[in-house]
Amino acid sequence: MTLQPSKSRLITILAHVLAWVVFGIVMFFYHPLFSDIEIPYQAWITQTVTLILLVTAFYVNVSVLVPGFLLKNRFGYYVALIIILVAAIVFIKGGVENVLYSHQGFLRNRQVRVAELIKAFTRLKLPRGKPIDRPTIIISALVLGIGTSITVIQKWQKDKQQREALEKEKVSSELLFLKAQINPHFFFNTLNNIYVLTQVDADKAGKAVHQLSRMMRYLLYETQQGHTMLGREIAFVQDYISLMQLRLTDAVKLVIDTPRHLLDMPMAPMMLLPFVENAFKHGVSATQQSHVDIRILQRGSMLDITVKNTIMKDNSISLDTNSGIGLANTRRRLDLLYPGKHKLDIRELKAGNEYVVHLILDLS
Repeated sequence: MTLQPSKSRLITILAHVLAWVVFGIVMFFYHPLFSDIEIPYQAWITQTVTLILLVTAFYVNVSVLVPGFLLKNRFGYYVALIIILVAAIVFIKGGVENVLYSHQGFLRNRQVRVAELIKAFTRLKLPRGKPIDRPTIIISALVLGIGTSITVIQKWQKDKQQREALEKEKVSSELLFLKAQINPHFFFNTLNNIYVLTQVDADKAGKAVHQLSRMMRYLLYETQQGHTMLGREIAFVQDYISLMQLRLTDAVKLVIDTPRHLLDMPMAPMMLLPFVENAFKHGVSATQQSHVDIRILQRGSMLDITVKNTIMKDNSISLDTNSGIGLANTRRRLDLLYPGKHKLDIRELKAGNEYVVHLILDLS
């Protein structure tokens, strides 16, 4: 369940407030609050002003400097502005301390003029030997560094999510396009074969029509939701092979082995067909001796698919060509939908003149 934008924004604001309260207590108010030493009011005011300065600098950095300079590769400007920001914090804190500690008398005078306050604020002549305010510089750099890191990481995560979303959309679009591309060629040839069968074997032609309608139903409805069941995917492949057999001659030896006792599990649709389609497109001949060997095994949630076919000289195989759904597209889909849960091995065996595709897929 996703949070509504308003609730999500409220949670973010509360998280920021809580983080600053904890930071302020730990960094600035821990000693004054939990020590027995009496702390002058000037210290409380100085610590509060410093915390306000750091909060302001943090949001100026994450809202303006990082997106406006660092993320636009204007690194030199960004570093210069950060140095200016830290120097401003140190300067303002020093001015506040100068007013509070050096001019306590006229602060009590209610008729003090604004010009005199400004003059006192800017009178930062430090005593000789007084060290630079290193703690403020370090804390300021730490706060700004944390803000920069958080903003850069959030930007990286957002870009990564956008890239993954675009990749998923791209793969989905490719699947729809290529699925539409396979339909006319395959169904046109199949309808021609069925037409011939009606003249020879009406029963066989009727069975082929039923298989074709089942495949069309699968393509139109089962693949729209982004997932299907393993049993339906295998049934679709079997129907495809059965219809392809209508075109085969005795020169082609076909071996098919599918699980007898299937553990039905959800999986991405149209994942097995590319390997089978590729074998028929590039590995059979009407005149030369050829073979296609398709074996689908299941061990628990592990699916083991091996497709072997002869390499015909006139049917070259290339992963870069979109044949049917395409092996290249299928590899991208596997990488995106089953990261770390699949192993795809595609080899060309010169000795046996075979092309072998071996896929191990974890459906858990």
